[in-house]
Amino acid sequence: MPITIVNSIASWFLKKRFHQIDLFLKYPNEVQHELLLNLIQTAKDTKIGRQHEFSSIKNYRTFAERVPISTYEDYQDLIQRSRAGEDNIFWPSHIKWFAKSSGTTNAKSKFIPVSSESLEDCHYAAGKDMLCMYLNNNENSQLFTGKGLRLGGSKELYKENGTVYGDLSAILIENMPFWAEFSSTPSNKISLMSDWEIKMQAIVDETIMENVTSLAGVPSWMLVLLNNVLETTGKGNLYDVWPNLEVYFHGGVSFTPYADQYKKILPNNNFKYYETYNASEGFFAIQDHNDTKELLLMLDYGIFYEFIPMDTYNTPQEKIIPLSEVELNKNYAIVITTNAGLWRYKIGDTVRFTSVSPYRIKVSGRTKHHINVFGEELIIENVEDALKKVCKRTKSEIVDYTGAPIFMKDKEKGAHEWIIEFKKAPVDMDYFIELFDNALKALNSDYEAKRYNNITLNRPTIHIGQQNLFYDWLKLHNKLGGQHKIPRLSNSREYIDELLVLNSK
Repeated sequence: MPITIVNSIASWFLKKRFHQIDLFLKYPNEVQHELLLNLIQTAKDTKIGRQHEFSSIKNYRTFAERVPISTYEDYQDLIQRSRAGEDNIFWPSHIKWFAKSSGTTNAKSKFIPVSSESLEDCHYAAGKDMLCMYLNNNENSQLFTGKGLRLGGSKELYKENGTVYGDLSAILIENMPFWAEFSSTPSNKISLMSDWEIKMQAIVDETIMENVTSLAGVPSWMLVLLNNVLETTGKGNLYDVWPNLEVYFHGGVSFTPYADQYKKILPNNNFKYYETYNASEGFFAIQDHNDTKELLLMLDYGIFYEFIPMDTYNTPQEKIIPLSEVELNKNYAIVITTNAGLWRYKIGDTVRFTSVSPYRIKVSGRTKHHINVFGEELIIENVEDALKKVCKRTKSEIVDYTGAPIFMKDKEKGAHEWIIEFKKAPVDMDYFIELFDNALKALNSDYEAKRYNNITLNRPTIHIGQQNLFYDWLKLHNKLGGQHKIPRLSNSREYIDELLVLNSK
């Protein structure tokens, strides 16, 4: 299809969609309230709908009073029944697809229901909106002259009792319209290969011959792939392989630790980075402007949002508020109600609002991925901001890291222990630790208070991880693939102890 026709179609779709986006920008709380009532009305005759008398719920207040906050553990038995083929439990349409993820809940694996409505009105709608926003901000884009390189999960799909489960990315690829494959690479056959290491080389071999104009995937795994591309081709940077490359759509983990490494292999100030925020449970937010770290919360994807201020989280004073009551720069846990039948469900992520008109957010971490053993309330956002500053000062580069507490023992004080795999290690590790400690103090007053004169916390300990340490750990646990990662912060020593043992071999 000629590029002029493709651009004309894209322009038409852009104008149509931005009229809808403008509606929730102007009337966000009204759009959310109407969406909630539609979800309740749709599910009123389900098992959960009858249990909570959805048919008589007419407003948010009644909904919040009747329907309890839930976690995956609360849903586990219902999901198992749904996977066995039982319908109309938490959503009226048949749930055929379940996104399997190695969750951070107490369950070994989570199986998140993916309804046909959530596929079309959330996940696929978000993919279109992502392109819309990028094209709206970059009128001279030549995105459609080439293909998008997508890097998804590593697992094939499995059928059981008439239902199917696997990585969300595999489910999305499986359900894409046939014409979508023509605009992307690698082929579906390679994308759905189960052996991650064989798949990576297959992707390299297929894509280096294509005219790739965009990238999409998790930053850590995409970086592995792109370095393999350079190694295979012997080229100095990615423009020598794909001269028309113009944008990278990324999400899944923070981009901050990888930014400098991407700039080295993509040495062009005009190259664009666009962040998205999605999970197996839904697609939530999209960067809607060039060169920003704020994400626009998408309010018409069939997801109703509530929030828990983190200063009350898991306390007797826990407070749940709707979108209309959020405040700027406060840390909130997200609660969602979705068009796949998750009702007031805690997804485990935390965000901060950088704007309330319109509603824009930054992802700040995980409710369980933090270190708060000594009252220091250290979150991922603090750590990654600190590491970025320290790496710049010491001219070092990080591949991956994780941190955990050193618990108090006898008369010994506590501390934080880190293991960091460097691409380029600092010359003076002691100086790196000093800068890192001071940066955390500057970013987090609770951490600073606990570190004051070593009252509660001693100076942090950092171990240098051997090459491929995190990759080897994931391989050992059969977790290679775009949707798997080691938690970067933990209140337990489960991950760091295993890594330290592996690092000593």
